[in-house]
Amino acid sequence: MTLSSANPNAEEICRMAPVIPVLVIQEAASARALAEALVAGGLPALEVTLRTPAALNAIRAMAEVPGGVVGAGTLLTPDDVRAACAAGARFGVSPGATDRLLDACEEAELTLLPGAATASEAMALLERGHDVQKFFPAEAAGGVAMLRALAGPLPQIRFCPTGGVTPGNARDYLALSNTLCVGGSWVAPEELVAAGKWEAITRLAQEAAALA
Repeated sequence: MTLSSANPNAEEICRMAPVIPVLVIQEAASARALAEALVAGGLPALEVTLRTPAALNAIRAMAEVPGGVVGAGTLLTPDDVRAACAAGARFGVSPGATDRLLDACEEAELTLLPGAATASEAMALLERGHDVQKFFPAEAAGGVAMLRALAGPLPQIRFCPTGGVTPGNARDYLALSNTLCVGGSWVAPEELVAAGKWEAITRLAQEAAALA
């Protein structure tokens, strides 16, 4: 896909591939090779969660990988937004949304995939201009049945369900009219990353990319 700007919008990000890898990176030294393996497998949009001390350095390394679009996940505060932008993140992902977080992303011109779990949360985000949202925690919040129910009254909102999405249920989510892609961690298991088994990760990425 040809991106329209330095920071692609949320729909562009979600249409890059059927799966956005959700990455918890322990060692920044492995970040570039991991990104190269995932991009080679057909998954260019990469979410690095800000859950480890290595996360920001990992984003810096991944931002240099050709063909990749790296974002920062688990954005919770305006400070997170500023740090993510400084590290080179081109989009952000949050488990939920607050006015302070939304304001910070707008001020920084950082594309955000904000989290929602209910109709009220989804409607509030729609009022702020977010018609593409993260449905989180997907399985715990009702899974495929919940998203199917939301599609009736809120057909203008599309989602990236994340949380409990696996190779076993990803196709069920992707078959929904209001699902653009899914987020999942299975494409980069910690044991494969720690062992530097990049070819195995590329194969997992190829399988995930084929879910489209």
